Amino acid sequence: MPEPTPSPAADARTEMQKMLAGDYYRAGDAEIQAAQRANFAWLARFNASLTLSREERRELVREGVGSAGERTGIRPPFHCDYGFNIHLGTGVFLNFDCVILDVMPVHIGDGTEIGPGTHIYTADHPRDPEIRRAGLQYGRPVRIGRNVWIGGKAIILPGVTIGDDVVIGAGAVVTRDIPSGATAVGNPARVR
Repeated sequence: MPEPTPSPAADARTEMQKMLAGDYYRAGDAEIQAAQRANFAWLARFNASLTLSREERRELVREGVGSAGERTGIRPPFHCDYGFNIHLGTGVFLNFDCVILDVMPVHIGDGTEIGPGTHIYTADHPRDPEIRRAGLQYGRPVRIGRNVWIGGKAIILPGVTIGDDVVIGAGAVVTRDIPSGATAVGNPARVR
């Protein structure tokens, strides 16, 4: 997927609006920083919740993410940028130490299980060094289908779509879309 085109100087949108549209934005913007601080306050409470009951943790998950279905759980510690861009279906499970950089939406389908230490990135950076020097970045959404198993320490890169009933091997680095029913392993992940 190609990088966005720099916005014209007269672009009246806020940096948050640009971020959510997948356009170049400045992450140091006050509104974006305030949203991150609010999320970090939630993360501090959530990551201290390991001794709470499963249902109490589920309530905290629902408070911190964009949406979460029934029987969905995340084991702390967990880390994300904003939380509001994360959408978890019914019966989704994220094991210890998962990271989701959610500058764009991340949709995870019903019954998907994600192993410990897995990272999902929507945040990306320009390949052009001049644009990077200007402090701009952008994001691409990630979509993970239903009934997917992702092994521990896998990495899912920006813009990737993973179909339903997929297996992603432990330690795989998923750089491109994976079709439904496939098994993908390695770095970069390849369908077997």
